[in-house]
Amino acid sequence: MNSNERDITLPQRSLRLTRRSFVAGAACAMAGLLVGCGSSSEPSKVAEIAPYVSPYDWAGLTRDGDKLEYFEDGELRSRWGIDVSEHQGNDIDWSAVADAGVQFSFARIGNRGATEGALSADEFFYQNAIRACEAGIEVSAYFFSQAINEDEAREEAEFALANLRETEAAGATFVSVAYDHEPVEIDGARANGLSGDQLTANARVFCEVIAAAGYKPLLYGNQRDLLRLSPELREAYPVWLAEYGAESPTAPFDFVIWQYTNAGSVPGIPTDVDLNLWLEPQ
Repeated sequence: MNSNERDITLPQRSLRLTRRSFVAGAACAMAGLLVGCGSSSEPSKVAEIAPYVSPYDWAGLTRDGDKLEYFEDGELRSRWGIDVSEHQGNDIDWSAVADAGVQFSFARIGNRGATEGALSADEFFYQNAIRACEAGIEVSAYFFSQAINEDEAREEAEFALANLRETEAAGATFVSVAYDHEPVEIDGARANGLSGDQLTANARVFCEVIAAAGYKPLLYGNQRDLLRLSPELREAYPVWLAEYGAESPTAPFDFVIWQYTNAGSVPGIPTDVDLNLWLEPQ
């Protein structure tokens, strides 16, 4: 996954403020929550918005090299895992990966092309899923979407399901399937300019199709990506957050998996690999 910080287009409003109105507005922002601004004869109509409070106490986060663990009241409340694609190549030693303590893995099913829009399977999805299962590692999957509308999102979900079923017929089992839609730094990228409403609609359709087939959908992205989705959708499906280089996550919403680096090192994998902390043990 390529989930470094990216620019997105946000709606803007044109505002003209005099210095006096700016200062008055600032005073309202500070005092209006309690006593109101404007006419003293009317009660304040400004609703107080409570700050987001994480359900996790990050003081319980421990690090051992590249490995993270999360504890609550002295009890381990996390699992450690990776996600892989053809970018990790053909030489993963899954037995060594399991021996290193990796408990779960996400394998990329495939992607839609960013410019032409063609669907393609990840070259090593089949073998990564099969071999991870054989090594005793729990396997989930993800699809890299570039859908521009609901019809394409539904097509992606059906494509993902076809590949999942083929791999299951060979002995693999899958727990969750994640929807990964990101802007890409390619000239002519067809899905970079989608509205938040369209992204939400696409993600909802994909997740609904996946859920109807008996799998657990997830929503993947960094803060910018995920905040473009509606809060209702983020509440409907578990979230997989990508945030790198942070001592602890800073996202102002709930999530169950934290992808904390895209440059991790795990025995048995000859390249850098994404590392993840799953905060809801199964």
